[in-house]
Amino acid sequence: MTPFATLTGIAAPIPIANIDTDMLVPARFIKTVTRAGLAKALFYNARFDADGAERAEFVLNQAPWRNASIVVALDNFGCGSSREHAPWALLDYGIRCVIAPSFADIFFNNCCKNGILPITLPRVQVDILLDDVGAPVSATLTVDLNAQTIRRANGAILPFDIAPERRHRLLLGLDDIGHTLTLTDQIAAHEQRTRAQSPWLATTGLEPWRGDDS
Repeated sequence: MTPFATLTGIAAPIPIANIDTDMLVPARFIKTVTRAGLAKALFYNARFDADGAERAEFVLNQAPWRNASIVVALDNFGCGSSREHAPWALLDYGIRCVIAPSFADIFFNNCCKNGILPITLPRVQVDILLDDVGAPVSATLTVDLNAQTIRRANGAILPFDIAPERRHRLLLGLDDIGHTLTLTDQIAAHEQRTRAQSPWLATTGLEPWRGDDS
């Protein structure tokens, strides 16, 4: 997973509430189990018509927002099904940060596990950002995860909160497997203690991989 530290990029305004995972990635695109190539599917029905031609009115088909790396949207972003293809498609498109007043829990967790930073801000601040990024001259934001700030184009700073453990993992680029691998020494020490305390388990094939460390 690519670490997230500081991101300066174009932010696309999508002032829609309840953007669900089917809008993010229509169901017909989730047959794949690989992440590459899903950028085409992102917001497909909003980006393309029935013939596959771009819809000129959709923001991601307009300059400069077609090169967006940040999305600013409204409440309950990522609701609907739990498909992980939704953050995969965002990431494949180049989106590394989504800012909204609220997120669906599963989508929020999936973002963090895939290197996308979901930022929750009060609606009044989201509205300010939507106004900013709706104009090409002020569409660039800088998101600093170390400082937990968003810098607007006019230099104004908006702070944001994030759970320390999520911040730590995103800064280091650790998904669940990567985080587990940082605990290799502790896991090995636990297994060694377990073998010493319950040696018969090792010969029965029932040796536990976790247990009481006391």
